[in-house]
Amino acid sequence: MAKNIIITGASRGIGRELAKIHLQNGNNVFAISRNLEKLKELKQFENNSEFKFLASDLSDFKSLNKIREEISDWSRVDVMYNNAGFLINKPVSEISEKDIDNSIAVNYKAPFRMIQLMLDKMDSGSHIVNITTMGAVQGSVKFPGLAAYSSSKSGIITLTELLAEEFDENQPKINCVALGAVQTEMLEEAFPGYKAPVTASEMAEYLYNFGLKGHHFQNGKTIQLSVSTP
Repeated sequence: MAKNIIITGASRGIGRELAKIHLQNGNNVFAISRNLEKLKELKQFENNSEFKFLASDLSDFKSLNKIREEISDWSRVDVMYNNAGFLINKPVSEISEKDIDNSIAVNYKAPFRMIQLMLDKMDSGSHIVNITTMGAVQGSVKFPGLAAYSSSKSGIITLTELLAEEFDENQPKINCVALGAVQTEMLEEAFPGYKAPVTASEMAEYLYNFGLKGHHFQNGKTIQLSVSTP
């Protein structure tokens, strides 16, 4: 039976590959990103599945409310991947208030609001997967220039732990996945010329399986996926 899947940040990188895998395997996908044209390209991967998409700026908190309208006909959501990220690489002295606000809005406030909006469509068999970075994990190696990105991404680690305690037995399981270096456009922007040992499609394959099955084994956990530094 087809699963109903939500993926933010679905126009490129891991999010795009993740949407492709779910669609190719017959799952219904609701993809969200700012890039409408890139979202439209995903329609070619439909395989007796339903593909919905919405071009939306996740930094606009109020606009997130319209996301629910797009899936008003879905009675439930099986897996939600809060995958979108906003990354800037600047020395701390050059980071502006707007940089900080955008980082917090996309990396923390948006997933928080997405969870609020979708909670009544999720049950004990549903799974919320929050995507963060190894740079947000306490005690991990940190990199200069990523102060706004990594610190704003750290909030959903704590949020994941808190909600796992708050949700009752009829509500979804929730986990966080902290990614190391994955060869994506975002990594290239942060570390030009660096070649990661893991491709976006390889990571998406892991997340595909984890989203569908991981909540049977873990809840409120942060899974660290890194074989290298960064």
